Amino acid sequence: MNALVIGATGATGKDLVEQLKKDDSFERVDVFVRRPLDIQHDKLTVHVIDFDRTDAWHNLVKGDVLFSCLGTTIKAAGSKEEQWKVDYGYQYEFAKAAKENGVDRYVLVSAEFASPKARSFYSKMKGQLEEAVKELGFPKLTIIKPPILMRKGSDRTFEVLGLKAIQFMNKAGLFRSQQPLPTEELAMAMINSAKRTQGDNEPLIGTAIRERASLKFD
Repeated sequence: MNALVIGATGATGKDLVEQLKKDDSFERVDVFVRRPLDIQHDKLTVHVIDFDRTDAWHNLVKGDVLFSCLGTTIKAAGSKEEQWKVDYGYQYEFAKAAKENGVDRYVLVSAEFASPKARSFYSKMKGQLEEAVKELGFPKLTIIKPPILMRKGSDRTFEVLGLKAIQFMNKAGLFRSQQPLPTEELAMAMINSAKRTQGDNEPLIGTAIRERASLKFD
């Protein structure tokens, strides 16, 4: 397969690209980034693009599966409007381009409590994106809604504090269904979702993500 990746510079994206490089099921990996990557590989093609110029990259979005794990924070983006542009706008435009170019598999990393009816800006934004990409009509669509992630060297203050809190409660036997998920495991669940012959009728959550990550394919 030919894999397309947006969000390759984030924690999940880095693990995803590393695993794709080693996986014989994928003969080519195209990543779309705003800045050059400091990695090289025979399989890897890096497209440095301006995400705002859809016309410049639209025709490059061709392959077998689009992996989307792009995202930012309000702190990094500077405002809700800028975070919306990245987390919703860029991902939706890439998904739309992929569908228009005949890509039939789409794997999207969303958020655990994403819902278009959510009160929080972040969860509502993610939920609206889920609904929008469903309407594009990908033949094989997988939406993954992971719990709090274990990222290597995370500098997200609330995420780090939340991770420590949930780990403490897990040790006390609480919230077992919300155990933190390593980004390597999430990446494997994404890859295994692309290898299946069909998409998913419902988003993957909780233990279903870990079960997907543990699948073995010949």
